[in-house]
Amino acid sequence: MTENDISYKIRSAIFQAFNHFGPGLLESVYEAALAHYLSNEGMKVERQKPLPVWIDEEKLDVGYRIDLLVEGKVVVEIKSVEFLSKVHHMQLLTYLKLADLRLGILVNFNTENVANSIYRKVNKL
Repeated sequence: MTENDISYKIRSAIFQAFNHFGPGLLESVYEAALAHYLSNEGMKVERQKPLPVWIDEEKLDVGYRIDLLVEGKVVVEIKSVEFLSKVHHMQLLTYLKLADLRLGILVNFNTENVANSIYRKVNKL
């Protein structure tokens, strides 16, 4: 399955979760809901996947985690904030670089229209 195929299923899960819960809940609720919907589609989903950070061949114990890693290929970064800031977008791009992955989805569930709050970010695509 390609990154684009996976992202299509992720978008579908985002709409399902938003339609079920609406805005205003904690990120952890949306994370669990997305994992549920994607798993029901037969997709491999890893929640709170550790993201190692390296410097000069030394692994730093800094505790970064990817909200969702879908099919080992696409990072999903979930927010439930009043406004996404530039740093949220940069965070996802940095995660993609650190994980050496090509596609990420940033979504903010604290909105009236989730369709306007889904962003694709690419690394080397």
